[in-house]
Amino acid sequence: MINQKNMQLGKVRSVIRELFEYGKKRKAEIGEEKVYDFSLGNPSVPAPKEVNEALVELIQNSNPVFLHGYTSAQGDASVRGAISDYINLRFATSLCADNIYLTCGAAASLTITLNALLNEGDEVITFAPFFPEYKVFVEHAGGKLIAVQGEEATFQIDLQKLQNAITAKTKAVIINSPNNPSGVVYSEKTIKNLCQALNDYAKKFNTEIYLISDEPYRELVFDKNVKVPYVMNYYKNSVVCYSYSKALSLPGERIGYIAVNNQMQNWQDVYAAICGAGRALGYVCAPNLFQQLIKKVIDKTADVSIYKNNRDILVSALTEYGYTVVKPDGAFYLFVKALEDDADAFCERAKKHELLIVSGNSFGTPGYVRISYCVDTEMIKNSLPAFKALAESYKA
Repeated sequence: MINQKNMQLGKVRSVIRELFEYGKKRKAEIGEEKVYDFSLGNPSVPAPKEVNEALVELIQNSNPVFLHGYTSAQGDASVRGAISDYINLRFATSLCADNIYLTCGAAASLTITLNALLNEGDEVITFAPFFPEYKVFVEHAGGKLIAVQGEEATFQIDLQKLQNAITAKTKAVIINSPNNPSGVVYSEKTIKNLCQALNDYAKKFNTEIYLISDEPYRELVFDKNVKVPYVMNYYKNSVVCYSYSKALSLPGERIGYIAVNNQMQNWQDVYAAICGAGRALGYVCAPNLFQQLIKKVIDKTADVSIYKNNRDILVSALTEYGYTVVKPDGAFYLFVKALEDDADAFCERAKKHELLIVSGNSFGTPGYVRISYCVDTEMIKNSLPAFKALAESYKA
């Protein structure tokens, strides 16, 4: 008999992907311009021009055998060195190339890290709302995901709820800031309180608790006064999982990395476990063309101002129409309170207005919906009458 759990995962797509597929079908039926698809977090801003320029230069001037060949399993040493140097420059760390493992995007970074750290039955805490695939990744690694609800309205970490959730089985905590789906950025105070709690409970239970920071949206922050704390500066047992999918608008190229904090005790063993997990999962030698690209454009970012403009248009209009909106400081999502208790029913009602939005139930936070605004600005403007009509249908 085949693996029944994996069969079910294959037969039933995630809620987000299911809605995305529905949107493609609906566009074919009535026309793309009549469907307002806010389902998928697929960057709509082009990659910086330097990306295409660097790719052309690499293809025209590099040895093709090297460029399209294998690298070391953990990635080309010069690329890993460039990444560690860049992290050190930005965040005053002291990493080296051997703290970096290049991966096929954020999903690979997370799954490798979880498989490296977890033993059967270990618990992993994350904070709702959270990316639904965390549960899939943790369970595949033999662990159990424990979701802790964030503070009402702000979705910062609720320290008391966190403390109630930590047990002797807690092996790791996953944070995602800026957050998918809320766009919330955890403040320095929040991070300090989190790290203090993890240190206290690790000492209490005489164990190691690892902090995994999932950071595909780190560069997507809209206001200069908003800072995303770098966890390695606050907690020794920390691992950063990074992806260039959002920062450089390269989601289809699947390139990212894992950075292991060299301040943790026995970090070499943790890094070795990551190399071993990558080997066991088949995630070795990320695409070399894009490894070499990263070295050339490591300090570039897509035009975040477009996402900020999209956010501001939606927040202003939806607030005017009577929606309760958690204003995001980063990423490209709005988390909005549904106009009825059942978020699934609200999303189905939104479909009648050709609005495709994702229920917060799948993110561990009932009563809310996610609107992904990494879409064309004109589509957002054209969708506003539909959002208004949806709100008015409840008033009626």
